[in-house]
Amino acid sequence: MSITQHNDSLLRFMTCGSVDDGKSTLIGRLLFDTKTILADTLTQISNTSKKRGMEAVDLSLLTDGLQAEREQGITIDVAYRYFSTGTRKYIIADAPGHEQYTRNMVTAASTANLAIILIDARKGVLTQTRRHSYLAHLVGIQHIVVAVNKMDLMDYDQANYDKICAEYLVFAKEIGLAQARDIRFIPMSALNGDMLVDRLDNMPWYTGETLLEMLEGAPAADEEENAEFRFPVQFVCRPHASADVDLHDFRGFMGRIESGNIAVGDPVTVLPNGYQSKVKAIQIGDAQLQSAQTEQSVTLLLEDEIDTSRGDMIVKTGSKIEPVKQIEAHVCWLSETPLSPARTYIIRHTTRESKAKVGNIQYKIDVNTLEQQPATELKMNDIARINFKLAQPLMVDSYTQNRAIGAFIVIDESTNNTVGAGMIV
Repeated sequence: MSITQHNDSLLRFMTCGSVDDGKSTLIGRLLFDTKTILADTLTQISNTSKKRGMEAVDLSLLTDGLQAEREQGITIDVAYRYFSTGTRKYIIADAPGHEQYTRNMVTAASTANLAIILIDARKGVLTQTRRHSYLAHLVGIQHIVVAVNKMDLMDYDQANYDKICAEYLVFAKEIGLAQARDIRFIPMSALNGDMLVDRLDNMPWYTGETLLEMLEGAPAADEEENAEFRFPVQFVCRPHASADVDLHDFRGFMGRIESGNIAVGDPVTVLPNGYQSKVKAIQIGDAQLQSAQTEQSVTLLLEDEIDTSRGDMIVKTGSKIEPVKQIEAHVCWLSETPLSPARTYIIRHTTRESKAKVGNIQYKIDVNTLEQQPATELKMNDIARINFKLAQPLMVDSYTQNRAIGAFIVIDESTNNTVGAGMIV
């Protein structure tokens, strides 16, 4: 798809890579070259750049918003930015590069449709490059753009670029990333703007698309979505009757359609109880709809009176999903307090919660060697395959089939802190 074609869909993408690979500068340059920076914001970062003694504007300041980041020159938190090119809308997540903040990268990756993995042309594939690539694979990001940045510091040498691409492909094949994902490579200089929006004249040997052309042509999530209908009930609406309208019989199930579509008259089943009915009406506010689809927040009215509450899930009758009281998942541990099999945790899955115990840790993954290692606990940033035993049944799909229904978070019941992120196998 060329950038002249119209594409109204939203694309969520993230940037990741090792420390100082130029992620924040890339986003700043992209916003600058697409003319989506407000004048007062540009003035502010220009003044900050001058105070630091820089001759040119430091575009990385657009995303490094925290004071600690500005002082250290690194990204700590996930910085989100919105922009539009006139042909498409985007949400960018700038993930931190330091290993200490890998948990923040998982947060950014959980909603991304595309990942831009930056590699410093001087350094090649580093540990964090491998870690972030593995995490992108683990969380199911379908489209990967490997951006070999800082080509200006290597005199725009094609041989160096080809070597890095070959090295990355070897690793991608080892983890199964190359076989299951769309991977593209691009040489660039985020500082100078080479191959981001404009091609410039420094790399005539590269004849592929610019970064913006790749983004404009990437499929959005709704274009790829082929999952079955899943509707976790968030709230049961039973309004009081008024003098004008009799609402005694109104019973609406409110929530967000996480996948698939639904229409009036469709037969549905409510899990975990297995009650069956048909959709009588679909509402958004006062508007009546004949059908609804993924990401719409709606109220469903059913033909039959069914005992349903928050945390139940409405699916189309015949869907291959059953309540389970045991799950296997890949878990990224996010807490400084190690995971302990002796403790009880809370699994929060869609709108439902269940207490859970660790059945066993099958193995921990060393992302540098891809070795599966035995483990009795998990420390911060560790990734492992774990079996959980649940107190209450959950309605789950595998993460590869449905990212929304295949994901969950682990909560420490004593502190209420989120301590882990899981992807169901």
